[in-house]
Amino acid sequence: MRILLVYPEYPDTFWSFRHAVRVASKRTVFPPLGLLTVASMLPDWDKKLVDMNTDPLTDADVLWADCVFISAMVIQRESVKEVIQKCQRLGKKMVAGGPLFTSEPDEFEAVDHLVLDEAEITLPLFLKDLSSGNVKHVYTSQERPDVTKTPLPLWSLIDMKKYVAMSIQYSRGCPFDCDFCNIGVLNGRFVRTKNKDQIIAELDALYDRGWRSDVFIVDDNFIGNKRKLKEEILPAMVGWQIRRKYPFSLSTQVSINLSDDEELTRLLVTAGFDRVFIGIESPNEESLAECNKRQNEHRDIAASVRKLQNRGLQVQAGFILGFDSDPISVFKSQINLVQQSGIVMAMVGLLNAPRGTRLYQRMAAEKRLTEEKATGDNTDCSMNFLPRMDRATLVKGYKEVLTTLYAPGQYYARVKAFLKQYRPQKRRAMSQIRWWHVWAWLRSMWFLGVADRGRFQYWRFVFSTLVIRPNSFPLSMTLAVYGFHFRTVARKLQYV
Repeated sequence: MRILLVYPEYPDTFWSFRHAVRVASKRTVFPPLGLLTVASMLPDWDKKLVDMNTDPLTDADVLWADCVFISAMVIQRESVKEVIQKCQRLGKKMVAGGPLFTSEPDEFEAVDHLVLDEAEITLPLFLKDLSSGNVKHVYTSQERPDVTKTPLPLWSLIDMKKYVAMSIQYSRGCPFDCDFCNIGVLNGRFVRTKNKDQIIAELDALYDRGWRSDVFIVDDNFIGNKRKLKEEILPAMVGWQIRRKYPFSLSTQVSINLSDDEELTRLLVTAGFDRVFIGIESPNEESLAECNKRQNEHRDIAASVRKLQNRGLQVQAGFILGFDSDPISVFKSQINLVQQSGIVMAMVGLLNAPRGTRLYQRMAAEKRLTEEKATGDNTDCSMNFLPRMDRATLVKGYKEVLTTLYAPGQYYARVKAFLKQYRPQKRRAMSQIRWWHVWAWLRSMWFLGVADRGRFQYWRFVFSTLVIRPNSFPLSMTLAVYGFHFRTVARKLQYV
């Protein structure tokens, strides 16, 4: 068979980084790791992959295939609809899976075969029925697979030069139970991990294909099993990075309680991690209790962030507005927390209730669900339930938060606050300037220093960094480009 694997397009949002990657002459940030892994699980058929974030999906692509495999997140819903319509028009069979289809299977009756939940379990069932000519419409299972059996992604299907970073997965599941999060629904609360030999093999696979840049470990909570990280995984990664002279700069997602464990933090940094994303959500204690964000309660969030940044980890963070317990003062509190803690990349969104979550069930029981769908886009002011706070007041406050956080003056002040706290470990060849860094810097001078409305603040920031913190200049310019992207999206949405 000839199989076309399609990854639909992301809309232009804060975390698409579309305008930032344009400055760096890249197409998008991350490759479709799930589809690349599924490709390795398929028989030895002819396979092609179209990532619509790097290349358009043409009629010729679809006509080449006997069957089209689609995987997507919720935020890719609109692009998914376009892919389905194209396949229908051209008369091609479709197989779909991934978070969007697993969460909303009833919305995609037009798809011929829905292979839901985790592919290690359901894809072999589909392939077995396909070989016998008795294929069903839906394949689903509550069984959680052993991820030590998961194969390496089929990296040969993509052009790595089009991406800013590569991705690998170490674990699935999260031990916490935040009521708005669907990770427990999709992957369970028991943390399942790969072994050190798998992780080293994944790093080797990227290295052997010539990759020498950022690698994102996509786990929803990388530190879900601290003991295994300390005793097995991180020591192996440290040894690999030392032998290879640190070819990769690593990032991942963790919970705020990492700041309580200095040993683990130091191990992460020694292994090559320099960025972590943390769900902080709210400065309001009552809101944290409401959503069961226990790991964030009763702590000085800004102090925890400073600890991590002092130890060499740049903290990126997510924030949420729209909890029932949010007071009217939450907007100013949110701004103050972000600015004071020096969190440069702060993702602020309105609360939504993904299907299957405890929040969704509570909103349904309270008859507060609306016909509006959870879009997965934290920038479009959508909410799929009726908030306690007046909706107009909530949206107005949300826009004020974004207007403040992404205004050039506030953004560059936050970068400076971060640089005062940040103590990176000097150890890696990754710190060397590469040709595309120089090219990106030259392009950024036009985008940020000439065409952007914040050009005067930009040049002030450039010169002050060169004078006060010249060693931080490359990182500072990278963060400036991210700020350009955030402002561009915010202006498009008429927030700034």
